[in-house]
Amino acid sequence: MSQPAVARSAKALRAATAPWRKKNQKIALVPTMGALHAGHIKLVRAAGRKADRTIVSIFVNPAQFGPKEDLTRYPRTWREDLEKLTAEKIDLIYAPTVREMYPEGFATKVTLEGPALGLETDFRPHFFAGVATVVAKLLAAALPDYAMFGEKDYQQLQVVKQMVSDLNLPVEIVPVPTVRERDGLALSSRNAYLSVAERAAAPTLHRVLQETAASIRKGAPVGPTLVRGRRTIKAAGFKLDYLEARHASNLAPITSRKDGPIRLLVAARIGGTRLIDNMAI
Repeated sequence: MSQPAVARSAKALRAATAPWRKKNQKIALVPTMGALHAGHIKLVRAAGRKADRTIVSIFVNPAQFGPKEDLTRYPRTWREDLEKLTAEKIDLIYAPTVREMYPEGFATKVTLEGPALGLETDFRPHFFAGVATVVAKLLAAALPDYAMFGEKDYQQLQVVKQMVSDLNLPVEIVPVPTVRERDGLALSSRNAYLSVAERAAAPTLHRVLQETAASIRKGAPVGPTLVRGRRTIKAAGFKLDYLEARHASNLAPITSRKDGPIRLLVAARIGGTRLIDNMAI
């Protein structure tokens, strides 16, 4: 089985995709930071159903890591990633260097409001500017018709959708449902950091989301229900960043079900690992 071609620069990427565009073939982009797991593969397969050609980008983006977050610790598994993408028969890998993405003198970043305010930015104020900037660069380089984003990173998904809409970028952002372990833990490259005991406790987040969503659906008041959920998460050994109920589209705070469709979002640390998850109500 032949391996997919690898483009290391935007120029090489555009040269590789030019013949597809001449044939009016639809192109889907799956942005990743590598360390691919079943969740990423679900994105790849969704891209294959949506478009004629699939590009997977692999780039560990330094701009979204804060000063206390270890960029060097993030898993890099190029050989395994290449094997997985070869098995999926994708068309092209875009794996730019840091110098390609952020050349000397780079001085531009995307600034955000709306769904980018609060939640993650209360704890990682640098994060979405780094994400939005790199996503904008990836979209500009690949010029895809579709870009696939997992719902596990729900706030990120809404931020990207807002950016694409506000900047009139000609790409459809396609959400793909979260892939979970059998016990409910959302798949993440960071799950590899969990100790045995931490891994056993980790599904608490999903269970609390389920219980909280069920209670609110039955008419329980939002505020006290969230308080109970937060207490349960902390009792399981987590350091809780947030468990909140927000409007599903703009992530504005809500106080009751009457405020619109609701999304529960949670982020918490156990040991040295930060986990996030979310659920619709």
